[in-house]
Amino acid sequence: MKLQEIKEKTIEELKEIILTSKKELFTLKMGHNKLKQLENTASIKNKKREIARLKTVLRQKELNV
Repeated sequence: MKLQEIKEKTIEELKEIILTSKKELFTLKMGHNKLKQLENTASIKNKKREIARLKTVLRQKELNV
């Protein structure tokens, strides 16, 4: 998800997206740790960065409100 798309979301939408992203990150980690079936290990790093981006924009919106 691009930064411009993230900035257009509302606070509630951002919270929902963060929650689903955290769940996806958890499943990626479990798939990698337990089953060693994760083909693209960089996807974990990318998901973490996406969550950080979402949290940053969420915090900026909360401070502006």
